[in-house]
Amino acid sequence: MFLFQGKGISAGANIYKVRSANPQKRGLAEVFSYLCPKSRLNMTGKSPQESYTIMNELVLPNDTNTLNNLMGGRLLHWMDIAAAISAQKHCNRIVVTASVDNVSFQSPIKLGDVISIEAKVTRAFTTSVEVRMDVWAQNIPSGTKVKSNEAYYTFVALDKDGQKTTVPELVPETDKERALYEGALRRRQLRLILGGKMNPNDATELKALFFGDQLPPNLGEEIKQ
Repeated sequence: MFLFQGKGISAGANIYKVRSANPQKRGLAEVFSYLCPKSRLNMTGKSPQESYTIMNELVLPNDTNTLNNLMGGRLLHWMDIAAAISAQKHCNRIVVTASVDNVSFQSPIKLGDVISIEAKVTRAFTTSVEVRMDVWAQNIPSGTKVKSNEAYYTFVALDKDGQKTTVPELVPETDKERALYEGALRRRQLRLILGGKMNPNDATELKALFFGDQLPPNLGEEIKQ
């Protein structure tokens, strides 16, 4: 069973019909293009580095709370912008934020610090991409630079009519990029489970990682609690 644009297509039956309609048998690429003209077949894969984005911001008084620390909401806003730019570089489309998950705050960011947000696409799905961000806080006078945050955002690509549209494949090149690429599917399955959009027993990657062949029968309820 092949999945195109979220719809199941019985490959064997449909390929037979397409080939039978023409005395000269068509190649598989032609058949898939015929079945799914809007699929990724004509898209060129992109490397994660092509989506790499770095955004710098100076923490000013209006950005801080009463303790002179950067407000979390302001940082999330900046991260959303940086991640959206990265996603657009990969998709060449307008993108909208679909989810924000696994945001960890490791250390406070002080008034006067320079924030560097590094964003890069980790994996492309049919119509969405996952973007990972690392946030660094630099105090230029003291010469210190520490990692403050990391997070994963998901964006959906839209066409000119505001409808979901397919995105190019991501082709990881380094060991780190491949590790993030493989982990992205597990993170996606967890997001879908927590959002009530996937049965935990269908989360094959999570099953393989934590439980082998089978999930405990009540895992779905435990995860949702």
